[in-house]
Amino acid sequence: MTQDRWDEVMDLLVAAVPAGPATVVVDGTDERTGQVADRLAAALRAAGRPCTRPPGDAPAADAAVVVADGPFAREHPPVGGWDVIVWLRTSRRQHEADGTRGDTADVVVDLHDPDWPVIRHLAPRLLPHHRWHLTESRAFFGVRAATWDAKFGDDLPAYAAAVDAADLPPGGVVIDAGCGTGRALPALRAAVGPAGTVVGLDHTPQMLAKAQEKGNGGLVLADAGRLPFADGSVDAVFAAGLVMHLPDPVDGLRELARVTRAGGRLVLFHPTGRAALAARHGRVLRPDEPLAEGPLTAAAARAGWRLVRYDDGPDRFLALADRS
Repeated sequence: MTQDRWDEVMDLLVAAVPAGPATVVVDGTDERTGQVADRLAAALRAAGRPCTRPPGDAPAADAAVVVADGPFAREHPPVGGWDVIVWLRTSRRQHEADGTRGDTADVVVDLHDPDWPVIRHLAPRLLPHHRWHLTESRAFFGVRAATWDAKFGDDLPAYAAAVDAADLPPGGVVIDAGCGTGRALPALRAAVGPAGTVVGLDHTPQMLAKAQEKGNGGLVLADAGRLPFADGSVDAVFAAGLVMHLPDPVDGLRELARVTRAGGRLVLFHPTGRAALAARHGRVLRPDEPLAEGPLTAAAARAGWRLVRYDDGPDRFLALADRS
């Protein structure tokens, strides 16, 4: 199972390396940069791509891929710079220690569990989102489903308060997009009442299995980026922690808008404020992040929403928008 996961990640990295001569550097903070660079070089060779691993390898061919590793290599690029920068994220505190080294990488590989690597970012210029995002996102969340409620079960009152603040229409049709283990579903059903309909949607089978264990019905396995609903068919969309995991926030918000009737409501929620969440992950907030007020207002407008409330306090993030 571990080898299969590594093989899947390496197949995606090989596909992301531009054709012809290319330069790749694997950066990080420990000895795994060399190990991952070795894996990538082997995968490239297995795919028929001549490959050189400096400093020991002699140049392989005119059309070779050069795979280097480590901070020193990254800081001393070849003429023209690196074609691909891979960042290994191995601890929550790397952002504090290393500034923007991870933020400016073309590929970010999560290695919190070295036996279960997951690609968390891959520049669209290297590989389009539809080639990698769904598979990698399922790999990330699937292994976390069993312990999700144990880690975050205290958030239930915050979910109920967010649903109450959303002022959802009684008797309406509501989608919980990215419902996970179903923490918002009871509050959503209470809000729309017996005449309403609530659908919990998630792309991870293990998460939906946990939601079903709690007696939740109306569950759908699907990608929030390609919703299996007709245009204008729902009254509201509840999305907890979804936007930060979308490969393209504007495209994602546009898909949520597509299925929502004119005047319908979007609820973006997280049970922790942005500053507290950033501190938990060892990073500093930037003004250009997708959920910062300015970028979110602009992205929502481009996608067909009008932001009507923005609350980013220490205890929660809540943004409400209406379908324009």
